[in-house]
Amino acid sequence: MDLNQITIPSLDVEKASEFYITLGLHLIVDAAPRYVRFECPDGESTFSIHKVDTLPKGDGITIYFEDDNLDDLVSNLQKKGIIFNQLPEDKSYLWRETRLIDSD
Repeated sequence: MDLNQITIPSLDVEKASEFYITLGLHLIVDAAPRYVRFECPDGESTFSIHKVDTLPKGDGITIYFEDDNLDDLVSNLQKKGIIFNQLPEDKSYLWRETRLIDSD
């Protein structure tokens, strides 16, 4: 089994698209303002965003992307204006992790 895609809701698909393009995803389907789909720069998985009138309540959605050079990636994204809630740090569960919140 392989993961095909993850789809998340957005109030503003075009604004969300800009954010994920800045992160480095490649736009492969542009049906904005209602839907967009990206492919990750590595691997086979895709990621899409669809328009909703209201966002789901509760804890929301957590998405994990991986990069072998996390510190360099974070530094480059900060130069592009991306704000991180947590800078890269080694976790007790053996991952190096950073956190950010998308525009929605």
